[in-house]
Amino acid sequence: MAHALYDTNNIFAKILRSEIPCKKLDECDYTLTFHDINPQAPIHVLIIPKGAYIDLDDFAQNASSEEQAAFLVAIGNEAKLTGASENGYRLITNIGGFGHQEVPHLHAHILGGEPIGSMRAR
Repeated sequence: MAHALYDTNNIFAKILRSEIPCKKLDECDYTLTFHDINPQAPIHVLIIPKGAYIDLDDFAQNASSEEQAAFLVAIGNEAKLTGASENGYRLITNIGGFGHQEVPHLHAHILGGEPIGSMRAR
């Protein structure tokens, strides 16, 4: 069941319903992984849960333990599958306005394949 504030017409919901294509990398019962359409690094993939979760906070509070475990396993698997884990990678999930979340469906970015740069505080 979708969270009351979940937008069922967001791009990831449409991808999950096969209304919009994606360059799929991997899939299981609980997650879908695909290549970002606007990559910011040589390796840039997105991992999304198949459930209707707005962000990591929503997911942590409302997802089943099976969904949560599958999401973490998918991140590790995709890092290995893409080769990102060989030299390191950045894992990002943006939450809300201050976090610059653009799509209101939980998604994690794996960025790698080159040095990603520092995250120095301002």
